[in-house]
Amino acid sequence: MKLSNMTAVRQLLASHGFRIKQGLGQNFLVDHNILQNIVKAAGVNPGDLVLEIGPGIGALTQVLAQAGARVIAVEIDSALIDILRETMAEYPQVQVVAGDALRLNFAQLLPADTPCRVVANLPYYITSPLLMKLCQDQLPLTLAVVMIQREVAERILATPGSKEYGALSVTLAYYVHAEMVSTVSRRVFFPQPNVDSAVIRLTPRPFPYPAANTEIFTAAVRAAFAQRRKTLRNSLRAVGYDADAILFAAGIDGGRRGETLNLQEFGQLSLALANHISETPS
Repeated sequence: MKLSNMTAVRQLLASHGFRIKQGLGQNFLVDHNILQNIVKAAGVNPGDLVLEIGPGIGALTQVLAQAGARVIAVEIDSALIDILRETMAEYPQVQVVAGDALRLNFAQLLPADTPCRVVANLPYYITSPLLMKLCQDQLPLTLAVVMIQREVAERILATPGSKEYGALSVTLAYYVHAEMVSTVSRRVFFPQPNVDSAVIRLTPRPFPYPAANTEIFTAAVRAAFAQRRKTLRNSLRAVGYDADAILFAAGIDGGRRGETLNLQEFGQLSLALANHISETPS
């Protein structure tokens, strides 16, 4: 069964008495060309290990399996598990895992020291926390190709000074280099969502910029963007830091706003903040 065919999808769901759950972001992609382009963008070859999150009925899973990938497909909706096991029955290299991707220990799912890719049509409601989890869990990822809400993709790809540039842009950039693969119309989903989508590629970054540990780097970014209209000096003061000392150590003008700093400057700010914290009596 071709799982990217609208009629086949309707019949499959009806045969299982399945009802769409909008709260879980269930919008099934029904365009085979887009599915193939996603797999192509991920550079999937026979034998490659792929982690897929939110497989739905298995349309992308099927194309990945046909490309020869070994797929671990994580699905939270128990009502879809039986459907997946039916649609993936002819693909023994596909492992269907029932669970919440935000709570699962991916390292325990993946074979030890085996490079893997993440390829997925991500549920919109978990996009940001899931991408952060994938970055922070220190998995042996070679890259990720994901379909997400177009607006979120634009925030991830935003550059300093733009209105979309924010904490998500900087925090993800600390871990990965992001690039746009393609935009996707809402019309190729069933049911049709209220927004368009985009496919982006994320490649792990070798940490070229000096920066503090993850916790302090994240704290620096959050403080800088907590109130966008405030200067860095006032933003840091608002969360109780000695702004003048930190900014002097970082070599950054306190009259600037957080949205003007690039990744290297956020690294400098985080190092100055780490030093300030270490010298401040507890």
